[in-house]
Amino acid sequence: MSNTTSIIHSVPVDELTGSISVPIYQTATYVQQAPGVNKGFDYGRSNNPTRLALETIIAKLEGGHAGFAFATGLAAIDAVAKLLSTGDEIIAVDDIYGGAYRLFTHIYEKFGIKIHYVDTTDAENIIDYITHKTKLIWLESPTNPTLKISDIEKIAAIAHANQILVVVDNTFASPVAQKPLALGADIVIHSGTKYLAGHSDLVAGLVVVNTGELAEKIKFIQNATGGILGPQDCWLTIRGIETVTLRVERQCKTALQVANFLSQREEIENVYYPGLPAHKNHRIAATQQNGLFGGVISFTLKDDTEEAAVELVTSTQYFKLAESLGGVKSLICHPAQMTHKSIPREKRLQSGVADSLIRLSCGIEDAEDLIADLSQALENVRKKKLVNV
Repeated sequence: MSNTTSIIHSVPVDELTGSISVPIYQTATYVQQAPGVNKGFDYGRSNNPTRLALETIIAKLEGGHAGFAFATGLAAIDAVAKLLSTGDEIIAVDDIYGGAYRLFTHIYEKFGIKIHYVDTTDAENIIDYITHKTKLIWLESPTNPTLKISDIEKIAAIAHANQILVVVDNTFASPVAQKPLALGADIVIHSGTKYLAGHSDLVAGLVVVNTGELAEKIKFIQNATGGILGPQDCWLTIRGIETVTLRVERQCKTALQVANFLSQREEIENVYYPGLPAHKNHRIAATQQNGLFGGVISFTLKDDTEEAAVELVTSTQYFKLAESLGGVKSLICHPAQMTHKSIPREKRLQSGVADSLIRLSCGIEDAEDLIADLSQALENVRKKKLVNV
C-alpha cells in the first residue's frame, strides 16, 4: 500500500452511521450505565471520540504505539518535558524553536532541570554532555529556522546505549517525509498547526510514543494537566491529514525550485535548504527524509542587517508576512524579530540565526509566481539600498 493510500485510509468510517467523515462529538460528558460503567468515555478532558480518532490516526502515520492530541504544539512539548524530575538534564539541538527555548529556560530551569544546547549535526558532539542525569535528547530535524539535519539513527544508538530517551520534533518533515520512530526515536512531537492541518486555521500539538509504558505516562499527564485539543480542531486536523501527502510533495518540489533560485542571486549570502547538495548533511537528509526535503527555506542577505531583512519581508506580495508555516499559502518571516525573538541575540547568532536571516514557507502556489515575487522584493531592497547610499 502506498503512503498516500495508507494516510487516506487511516481515517476511519464511522461505525454508527457509516459517515465517511469522522463525526464531531461536541460534548463535555457522557451518560453512564452505572457508576464507572460506560462505553469507554466518561468526561471530555479524559477522552473524546473525535480526539481518539485523531490520536489513533497520528499513531498509525508515525508507526507508534499511541498518539495524544494537545491544545498547541507547545502544550505537547510541555507534556513531554513533564516526564522529567528535578535534577534531570536535557541535551537539546542548539537551533531550537524559540517557544521551546522559552519554555525550557524560563519554566523548567527554575524547577531544577538543566538544558545543554548542542550542535547535533555531528552526532559525536552529544557524547561530552551525557551524564547519569541526562534523560532526554531533544532533536528537531530539520531545525527551525536554519534547517540543520541530525542523524536520528546514529544519535538514537548513542542515547539508548546510555539509557536516554530520544525526542524528535518532526514538524518540519511531517510523517510524509520522515518516520523518526523507525529510525530509533522514542517520542515524536508535531505542531499539528503546520503541515498536518495545513490550512493555517487552528493550533494543535501531537505526541506519538513507541511503548506502552510511555503511553501510560503521557496519557496521565494529558488528563492531569488538561491541555487537550477540542473536538472541532481535532476534526479539522483529521481533514487536513487526508491531503497532507499531496500538499507536502508539492511544497517540497516548489521549495527546491525556490532554493535553487535564491542560491543564484548575488544579494544572498547563504541559503539553508537540505535539498541543496551544498547543505552540510544533504546526504543524510536524502536518506532520512525519503528524498523530500521540506517546504521551508531560510536565507541570509549580504547586507546582514535587520533593516534590509525588514525591507524584504515587507515587499513580497504572495509570501505573506506572518509567523507559522506549512499552510497552503506561502509565508515569510524574520525570525530575529518574530519566531526567535525570545532567544538572546548572542545565543541566536551562535546557532546561526543571523540578523538578516529570513524564513520562507512555500505553499501550493505555482513556483514561478513565488520566484517572481521574491525577485521583485530583492530588486526593491537593492533600489532602496542605492537610494540610501
